Amino acid sequence: MGATSPLQQRSWRGLIAPGLASLICLAILLGLGIWQIERKGEKEALIARIVERAHEEPPGALPAPGTWDAKADEFRRVRVTGTFQNDKETLVHGLAPGDTPGRALQGYYVITPLARRDGPTILVNRGFIPTELRNPADRRAGQISGETTVTGMLRASEPRTMFVPAPDPARGEWFNRDIAGIAAAHGLGEVPPYLIEADATANPGGWPRGGQLRVDLPNNHLQYAFTWFGIAACLVGVFAVFAWRRLHEPAGEPGN
Repeated sequence: MGATSPLQQRSWRGLIAPGLASLICLAILLGLGIWQIERKGEKEALIARIVERAHEEPPGALPAPGTWDAKADEFRRVRVTGTFQNDKETLVHGLAPGDTPGRALQGYYVITPLARRDGPTILVNRGFIPTELRNPADRRAGQISGETTVTGMLRASEPRTMFVPAPDPARGEWFNRDIAGIAAAHGLGEVPPYLIEADATANPGGWPRGGQLRVDLPNNHLQYAFTWFGIAACLVGVFAVFAWRRLHEPAGEPGN
């Protein structure tokens, strides 16, 4: 075999830095793809758990104080009895499906404390109202007085993302279901770390309209994984072409 020429040696050395950079990028891309595959399995398990709990019959009792676990208890179907404190309701900005497909209604979710004889007060998301029914006087038929029974699913606090405005308790402006913040604003003391999403039987035919919880969570992790793996394959192809040209194409003529 012939000795490697100085030009070829320089070509090989010139591939070290781009090769290392490409290997680091390739490891990151493959790691992201594998992570999305793992997230896909976690999301499928979560969806299966939600669907199973959504059809639990009969609904269970609210977990006792001292056993509260927002993550473990979330989406559990429960039935509780108590009295709504309508004077302490909180309206949270939100959207709900309208009667016309593809069009959403703008309005509020009505979150009302439910005082119970056999345990601490718990917040209940009674359902959705359109913007024009913000004033309780315009929906007196929906103000339930006296002891009542509520059936629904437990939901944990909704995290506030960077695009969601901060709440203004003094003005009654809320943009996410901040359970601890709402409880503190109304002086409710210690409450469970979740609220009850009331089902459609809470106020049949009136406002607020319950049963707004959707359990069809998006699961696009496989698509994301293919995207990362595809980018990794493109990186390998681009580097292979670059290396081949670096090693096989003749250098420019002297003086050019």
